[in-house]
Amino acid sequence: MSRNIAIAGVTGVVGQEFLRLIEERNFKFDSLKVLASSRSAGKKIQFMGEEYTVEELTEDSFKGVDVALFSAGGSQSKKFADAVVQSGAVMIDNSSAFRMDPNAPLVVPEVNPEAIRKNKGIIANPNCSTIIALVPVWPLHRQNKVKRMVISTYQAASGAGIAAMNELKKQSGDILEGKEPVCEALPYQAAFNVFCHDSKIGESGYNEEEMKMVNETRKIFDDSQIGITCTCVRVPVMRAHSESINLEFEKPADPAWVREVLENAPGVTVIDDREKNRFPMPAIDADGKDDIYVGRIRRDESISGGRGINLWVCGDQIRKGAALNAVQIAEAMDF
Repeated sequence: MSRNIAIAGVTGVVGQEFLRLIEERNFKFDSLKVLASSRSAGKKIQFMGEEYTVEELTEDSFKGVDVALFSAGGSQSKKFADAVVQSGAVMIDNSSAFRMDPNAPLVVPEVNPEAIRKNKGIIANPNCSTIIALVPVWPLHRQNKVKRMVISTYQAASGAGIAAMNELKKQSGDILEGKEPVCEALPYQAAFNVFCHDSKIGESGYNEEEMKMVNETRKIFDDSQIGITCTCVRVPVMRAHSESINLEFEKPADPAWVREVLENAPGVTVIDDREKNRFPMPAIDADGKDDIYVGRIRRDESISGGRGINLWVCGDQIRKGAALNAVQIAEAMDF
């Protein structure tokens, strides 16, 4: 059977990561279309010894395509979804456009790969912070149900795109030289600073990023009753997010059991050396890597009955938090 692939938003950070992962993972394809906005049309891309010309993303772009990897923004995903589906292709969408659509599976392959088969032409990629949290939480939840999660995220500039990454770099240099930092890509100074995640605050006081983690986790776990509360902030890290995760289980949970489960969980690497005070670090361990790194595994003594566990996790927002998850979905599909 054919494997004809299209990448929409190929010139962006995630689009470029799609290409790297396809090559690294030896993802077999018969043809490849590289698509972007009219501004990028005509650009040449060297990939796996071939030269590809970027084409403008239009409704006619998907004829003969089997899978379209989308990272062109939610408005573009909505605009072209019908064209993708009507062409007979499947859209794997990295935006938030279809995540809560009941007709679109929301998939983390390590968690709910069976949902892939239920697609009606669109499969949604979860939010990066949701993916990074759920890869290690799911194998624990399968064995001992998680009743409540309290998550604080420490999100890198990469989550806001290449412009934010460049701004963090420039601001750092400007401040060290005694210059006033300029804020354009992000609303506040990113360098040497921490601020509330730059998504819209709702009437409840929670921002959109926090509510994505709540709603997406419930959908992926197929559990509307699981308690989740989040605080999401932006930190001066170039790439790879970190999260502090507090779990309340239904039954007692021993840190040794947690460590054993995670050491055998797909997509997880444990770094938990108390003697050397060595635990996961975003820039040192997770940047450019596929796995989610977990450490600081310890009991929460404030939860009765030994049912509480604290974790510290780090994951690359561009790879597993975005491009890798989508490519893994494509790998699991029956073409």
